[in-house]
Amino acid sequence: MAAVSFFAFFVVVILVISLLSSALKVLREYERAVIFRLGRLVGQKGPGLIFLIPVVDRMVKISLRTVAMEVPPQDIITRDNVTVKVNAVMYFRVVDPNRAVNDVENYLYATSQIAQTTLRSVLGEAELDELLSAREQLNQNLQKIIDGYTEPWGVKVSNVEVKNVDLPQEMQRAIARQAEAERERRAKVINAEGELQASQKLAEAAQVMGASPITLQLRFLQTLAEIASEKNSTTIFPVPIDLFAPFIKKVTQELKD
Repeated sequence: MAAVSFFAFFVVVILVISLLSSALKVLREYERAVIFRLGRLVGQKGPGLIFLIPVVDRMVKISLRTVAMEVPPQDIITRDNVTVKVNAVMYFRVVDPNRAVNDVENYLYATSQIAQTTLRSVLGEAELDELLSAREQLNQNLQKIIDGYTEPWGVKVSNVEVKNVDLPQEMQRAIARQAEAERERRAKVINAEGELQASQKLAEAAQVMGASPITLQLRFLQTLAEIASEKNSTTIFPVPIDLFAPFIKKVTQELKD
């Protein structure tokens, strides 16, 4: 009889402990519990210690932390008919646990699917140059559109970032050739501007020397000094053509006669 009483007492203790463990729950600061009582939504509780009515209440735990979800690579045809593979990363969090549980079956899966379809539709309306250079504007458009879809589910999308844009090999070579041609064009423009500035300075120097013969003579002597300092075996002395002007004039006159 005593053994039966001890066994009954042991069973009761086990049942009490089991009921208490199912009735008392501890939630962290970033967790909330959505409570259903006999199938009806009661509301959310937490954080801290919460009490559930055994058998009657059912709890769905939701995390309020920001989730970083990677959007799988998507094959996208841009507006200028270039096929690229693009992936992205999306940051979002639950702001209304009741709606995240009651209004959508699986908010993580639903958010991922809407991000993939929006990525294809938005980037498909952009040209390749916009996809490579105007990425900040595209990120903002993606965030705004996806957040509009997830807002009824109690999910707030804070940021969407396009990560990688994989181009076909042919397009990569074409872009490389275009960049090389652009660099050559800039080099030619810079060289032409340098030649123009140099010619302008030479014209100004010629005007100054023409107005002052002594300046031309000093330049002539400076040139001779530079030639002599090079240790050349042959030295060329430039002679002004003006020295031969009388002889040229006389020969021309004789030919006419």
